[in-house]
Amino acid sequence: MTAAEIFAGESDNVEFKSEIPPKSEKYMKTVVAFANGKGGKLVFGVENGTWTVTGFSKEEVFQKMDAITNAIFDSCEPKITPNIAVQEIDGKLIIVVEIISGMQRPYYIKSQGIMDGTYIRVAGTTRHAERYRVQELIMEGTNRSYDQIESEQIVSENEIAAFCEKMYQHAIKLAETDTAREQIQKVGKNQLLSWKLLIEREGVCHPTNGYLLLDGDMVDFPDAAIQCAVFKGKVRDIFITRKEFTGAIYEQIEDAYNFVLQHIDLGSRIEGIARQDYYELPVKTIREMISNAVCHRSYLTPGKIQVALFDDRLEVTSPGMLDSEITIEKMKTGLSKIRNRGIAAAFSYMNIVEAWGSGIPKMFQEAKEYGLREPELIDMGSDFRINLYRKKAITDQNGVVDPRERDTNDTKADTNDTKADTNDTKADTNDTKADTDDINDTYEKAILDIIQNDSSVTQKNIGKKLGISIATVKRIMRSLQKSGWIQREGSSRNGSWVIINSKE
Repeated sequence: MTAAEIFAGESDNVEFKSEIPPKSEKYMKTVVAFANGKGGKLVFGVENGTWTVTGFSKEEVFQKMDAITNAIFDSCEPKITPNIAVQEIDGKLIIVVEIISGMQRPYYIKSQGIMDGTYIRVAGTTRHAERYRVQELIMEGTNRSYDQIESEQIVSENEIAAFCEKMYQHAIKLAETDTAREQIQKVGKNQLLSWKLLIEREGVCHPTNGYLLLDGDMVDFPDAAIQCAVFKGKVRDIFITRKEFTGAIYEQIEDAYNFVLQHIDLGSRIEGIARQDYYELPVKTIREMISNAVCHRSYLTPGKIQVALFDDRLEVTSPGMLDSEITIEKMKTGLSKIRNRGIAAAFSYMNIVEAWGSGIPKMFQEAKEYGLREPELIDMGSDFRINLYRKKAITDQNGVVDPRERDTNDTKADTNDTKADTNDTKADTNDTKADTDDINDTYEKAILDIIQNDSSVTQKNIGKKLGISIATVKRIMRSLQKSGWIQREGSSRNGSWVIINSKE
């Protein structure tokens, strides 16, 4: 671990301790949290907040390493074997304990038991895992999918036939060509059994959670709904309109999709001699954002999918942490991991989702073709969000609009609210180049204003003021620190923020 990495401060997968606590449970929570997540490093001999290297003497360092190794091995269940190393920073010795992401989740502190002793990492902090999160970890550890868990209910042959017919009709509806429609075959009970949407025991068919969600039986799934809203401005402050959609989850997708289309601009452009309608945002991307949220959300995590339309963006938020193997960068390349396997198989049959992993890259491609800012993927800790950014379109003297041709004046004005992607917007380089090295994100400026007025403000209070999650606040403030706009003075609890540069 380098000095630069230390001075960058704590992050989602790095935590500092100046001393080794007498009671190992104080750091054992972080050990199991790293094992339950994406892994991480515990660094002993560095003071959190000031990042001062306190270090250990040569005489004591190896004894302390043995004590840490033994404590981890004795305290955790299943067993965790850490990688421990000694490093010298500024002439002082520190102990770096690396915990890799585990395969036998959930990991927990043995003395506390599985329900009380399971911990996870959320937004760079270690938290006690709620009961639903422990259930998710158990399924991850046993390679099971929540939507394929059997229900106690019983479904008849007629009910299964009606269910399959609805799926077939929806597949026909979403097929894009006559050839595609002709190739769609009806599914039956055997196919549902193979997708594990049905479980057959002694000649009796039991629906799984996925079947019930697809059928619209929401008695056991009160949060399986989509909340849609249109806000005035760029923050969650004033509602213009809002609506909640329930029922079969694939019907919810259609309802939410149509809600968005009703509240974004519709223009036209001439193709040959015909006048074609074009929405301001790529409609396939809108549908993909909503479909992905429904298909890949956690149905154990409390909370409903939220589709929010602001003046500058469409925002889709789905409940549930990202899989420990998945990162934002991997998602951009097309890597995906299916959370709800039965639902995903049904969605693929119904033409709701395409080949696994292709959705995110296509979103980026369509946004580029429309001349839009690159979509934003945000890991919010317990939720996942996609932002698709809006821009005004040009209207000619006949009222014909081509959303893929952007007003350069509008683009230039919007550079204070968006970070230019120099690879995707070469045509706008002259308008945006001056701003690409500057702070031009709305929330960054808002956070600087808040710190200017109250240097001791907490990240939690910043989130409340702006109506955003603490995970988002932490992410933005880390960016501001790395960019040299702000720095922290004093401890994490009693210190204050100092603005090094200011943005007019």
